Amino acid sequence: MFEDKAILITGGTGSFGKAFTKYMLENDNPKKIIIYSRDEFKQFMMQNEFREHLDKLRFFIGDVRDKERLERAFEGVDYVIHAAALKQVRACEYNPAEAIKTNIHGAQNVIEAALNKGVKKVVALSTDKSVNPVNLYGGTKLVSDKLFIAANAYTGAKDISFSIVRYGNVAGSRGSVIPLFQSILDQGKTELPITDYRMTRFWISLQEGVELVVKALEESKGGETFISKIPSFKITDLAKAMCPDCTMRQIGIGEGEKLHEIMVTAEDSFTTYEYDKHFIIYPQMVFNNARKAVPTGRKVEEGFSYSSGSNTEWLSVEEIRERLKGI
Repeated sequence: MFEDKAILITGGTGSFGKAFTKYMLENDNPKKIIIYSRDEFKQFMMQNEFREHLDKLRFFIGDVRDKERLERAFEGVDYVIHAAALKQVRACEYNPAEAIKTNIHGAQNVIEAALNKGVKKVVALSTDKSVNPVNLYGGTKLVSDKLFIAANAYTGAKDISFSIVRYGNVAGSRGSVIPLFQSILDQGKTELPITDYRMTRFWISLQEGVELVVKALEESKGGETFISKIPSFKITDLAKAMCPDCTMRQIGIGEGEKLHEIMVTAEDSFTTYEYDKHFIIYPQMVFNNARKAVPTGRKVEEGFSYSSGSNTEWLSVEEIRERLKGI
């Protein structure tokens, strides 16, 4: 599918962009991969990291807020993965207008540029925080998700579709709790701060995130939200896995935090179907009859929800410790 195709990744210097680029270079033979981002130093570092593949890589300095620059970058592009966003919860709370400009206006710019330039498929990365949002970041990503799903109403006769991939914090990525715990342990301390002893999270690796995006690119028809089936873990078990002799201090849930992550709500259950390794939430509205997605999985029961707190698959302390070796 990706043989001799042009792929563009917004926010491509992030952990996902680098992992997706590595996957494509190792498993497919794309014509080129365009890294679109606004930080020239990160682009310089990525060029050094992938210096043996520079014949396949192109680097565009640009911001998703700049529609004209996006349209220039989208020339001749077949597939777009939209990963650019302001993601830090606290930063978005204190800079709401900036979060809106990037996460909402930027999303609309990506959609319009893709429609104008003949892109074939767009997959936008979402987050668990967009589900029943309790902070501004989650609110902006909810709007972004709705924009990408509704974009299928404007495709007309164009051969283009828009879909969503949703997952939570990637294990070990910036902003996740693992680097925080590790930095404390590196200082020789053994007391770890726990926001709430009841807190749970989903565990997804970068590789699993990349594979879900590839699946969405291969299978999406337009308007679907793809969600991986992944295990849950208790924050207290993570602490024990990283430091068996640690003590824990409960500090209280921070602003914009949830006790449990949720990927599929009970309200979503009416249009959610289960597959071997993932769920798909299909759009409630049919935006384009010519590209209507036809579910082939098993319809979930009404009222079903997919939460890290009520998951059926859990990681033990030993399993967490084993997975940490790969980070």
